[in-house]
Amino acid sequence: MNAFWSLTMHSVPDFFLVANLIERYSIGDRTPGLVFDEHGVLTITISHDKPSDSDAAANWLPAPAGDFRPVLRMYEPLPAVLDGSYVTPAIVRT
Repeated sequence: MNAFWSLTMHSVPDFFLVANLIERYSIGDRTPGLVFDEHGVLTITISHDKPSDSDAAANWLPAPAGDFRPVLRMYEPLPAVLDGSYVTPAIVRT
């Protein structure tokens, strides 16, 4: 990525930003306080309730209790993103 990225949480069906107690509507490479694992991997936690684990809470993107739509934006992506050789990691329900 040459510029920056962001993952923004939207409600469904109206696509509004999701109101939440920490007033976090997106997470991106410029979000302060994110926690990366020992391999440099960032795991973003998407949930309605704040995670109890401190690392997951630092990387928490609040979601509505019902349906939601996360939108990933990449600004000035590298060629691997544009040619499809980079695959965005899937959202995994745990």
